Amino acid sequence: MEKSNVKFRLIVLSFLQFAVWGAYLTSMGRYLGGYGLGANIGWFYSVQGIVSIFMPAIMGIIADRWVPAQRLLAFCHAMAALFMGITGYMGMTKGADVAFNDLFWTYTLSVAFYMPTLALSNSVSYTALDKAGLDTVKAFPPIRVFGTIGFIVSMLLVDYTGFQNDYNQYLASAAWGVLLAIYSLTLPHCPVNKSSDKKSLAAALGFDAFRLFKQKRMAIFFIFSMLLGAALQISNGYANPFINGFGEQAEYVGTFAVEHTNMLISLSQMSETLCILLIPVFLSRFGIKRVMLIAMLAWVLRFGFFAIGDPGFPGVLFFVLSMVVYGVAFDFFNISGSLFVDNEVPESMRSSAQGLFMLMTNGLGASIGVIAAQEVVNYFTANQSDFSGWTTAWLVFAGYALVIAVLFAVVFKEKKVA
Repeated sequence: MEKSNVKFRLIVLSFLQFAVWGAYLTSMGRYLGGYGLGANIGWFYSVQGIVSIFMPAIMGIIADRWVPAQRLLAFCHAMAALFMGITGYMGMTKGADVAFNDLFWTYTLSVAFYMPTLALSNSVSYTALDKAGLDTVKAFPPIRVFGTIGFIVSMLLVDYTGFQNDYNQYLASAAWGVLLAIYSLTLPHCPVNKSSDKKSLAAALGFDAFRLFKQKRMAIFFIFSMLLGAALQISNGYANPFINGFGEQAEYVGTFAVEHTNMLISLSQMSETLCILLIPVFLSRFGIKRVMLIAMLAWVLRFGFFAIGDPGFPGVLFFVLSMVVYGVAFDFFNISGSLFVDNEVPESMRSSAQGLFMLMTNGLGASIGVIAAQEVVNYFTANQSDFSGWTTAWLVFAGYALVIAVLFAVVFKEKKVA
């Protein structure tokens, strides 16, 4: 297969992969809050972290040993779409009477099948690029950019159609998922490892990567990855309902930010497209420590700008700035961290190490962080007539990110170059 054709096939994969997620990730909190489930937003977002602790590892084992990754990718997306469709159907039939249990369990099953596809789609991409003789570090980031574009397109469609306000966002996600499940079956073949060599259960589950904690530098990196991972889902869960809440104040009724919050938030993903392309340059010039520090300080700004912004003018400019720095905060942490792990560990442990990185960030870190954030938001916004509680909550999140940045700067050491 020609190199250009491989890249195009993977671009379509990346676009659809994140379009599935973009349909609801930034707008679900708005729907839940509007239907009396605002106090439970954190639980819905924490599920993504909880299932990431074990589902990617389980599906990774299956893909490595029994089922080709592209076929397993198709199966996972089909199941995720099925359960997301049921979630949307429940929201439609229950209407204003929808309750936590009507949505949460089928949504959880959908996410349980979706989260492993993030790693599986990467495996399919890396395998195809290797077979084509392409350098993954150079070739993958431009392909991954189209994932962000897919996320943006899906967000904008949900905003334009008004789906960000109701259950239809789940149905939109399910539709993207069905399309991707079918497309995945046409992707390049990924061989399975049929070696008769027997591995221990710990090795099969990827637990052997925990041996990396014996290396002080890697242990520190993974611990701080978990601590920073706590910030990953906070703004996804709360930015939309926070900005939408300004609509209850007469001076902000009808403002663009309130009416089209998803369009405003999409600036975050647009920022990502540029930042992904900057990663190879920043890593080679500044090294992993400075790049991670830049990401941490960007999280401080992300939350800080929310604290001082509002939908009016000039307050809305702070919201815009918050969206702009998100690309740095997210990509310089997630993608740079993944590339760092890939370059630091032996080839035989790369998959397990990537699984460990995902477990620490999107698993433990994100799930603990969003539940803690739910408690912070519920505590400070208990008095709905006092909107200043949101300001305090965002400042708490900004302060947390700042503390993590300072500690990381002191504790983490770069590898000395001879």
